[in-house]
Amino acid sequence: MCLGYTIEVMMFCGNFLHTPHSIFSSSRLQLSSSSSSSSRFSISCSQMDTHNNQGRSKFLELPFVSAPHKNLMLDLVSTLEDRLQSHLLPCSLPPDVQYYKNNSGSSQISLHITPGNTHSPVDFVLGSWVHSELPTGGSLDITSISAYLKTSNDAPNFAFDLIRSSPTMLLLVLDLPPRKDLVLSPEYLKTFYEDTELDKHRQALEKVHEVQPYFSSSLFIRAFASPTAIYVRVQTENDGGERLDEILRDHIGPISKQVLGIWLDHCACAEREVGEEERAYLRKRDGFVRNKTVEVDLGTSFPRLFGQEGADKLLDAIKKYFTV
Repeated sequence: MCLGYTIEVMMFCGNFLHTPHSIFSSSRLQLSSSSSSSSRFSISCSQMDTHNNQGRSKFLELPFVSAPHKNLMLDLVSTLEDRLQSHLLPCSLPPDVQYYKNNSGSSQISLHITPGNTHSPVDFVLGSWVHSELPTGGSLDITSISAYLKTSNDAPNFAFDLIRSSPTMLLLVLDLPPRKDLVLSPEYLKTFYEDTELDKHRQALEKVHEVQPYFSSSLFIRAFASPTAIYVRVQTENDGGERLDEILRDHIGPISKQVLGIWLDHCACAEREVGEEERAYLRKRDGFVRNKTVEVDLGTSFPRLFGQEGADKLLDAIKKYFTV
């Protein structure tokens, strides 16, 4: 679930949700000592590690989506883990936040957030899936991966969302949202969007017959997106979802993996020198975007899905990571 597009999903599906963009657990704490206090601490860490493994396993189950949808998510997660593993700390979310469902069981969420370590350019990675039963008898399924960089690196972030409201309808959000004004930063535009030829992936996807550009009614979403953002709606014939899964496997999958590869090579793993003045600007801009995501976007949608008590629990956990 890609944080930042909840309102967008509610627009897309009527009166329902969209959640946040993240994932996994990578490096493991290995602590031991002969003293009794250290032993108790080791047991606590072991229990936390068990909860992390259970939470990660729950996220990777992706129990409500089709095989091509699940395979794409697992491929993206695996690629991120392989490249960023040495940069990430274990997830420390409470077990009842890593997986939560409302009282009626009609809405479920799996949430995994892994922060970057001290020397990492990555602030945190967030992966999630959301499943919500609709009054119409269908369901809304959202799977998301997003990655946020620290102010020591001014490169774009990564955002990926698949929102499926029926077997034959899907919304894809795939973008490297900029963190600087592109008009005032032509070098930034050239480095991350022109030289990487990101726009060719959007153009290729829109050549598929069933794929149409999707224009958000939210001006903030449009302003937030990059000029090469892939915002598309896929609508297929009523064939039980076979054609949509084919498009996922043959078109959306390869393009999503290529865009993630570009982000890893040119953004997350590229060294960027950022001065203190630029860092102050990034702190202000990143802080505004994240606050708007949590307070306005998720703060509106989560209570509808999980009730106020559940929403407060989830949002409190998310806010700790969204502070710049």
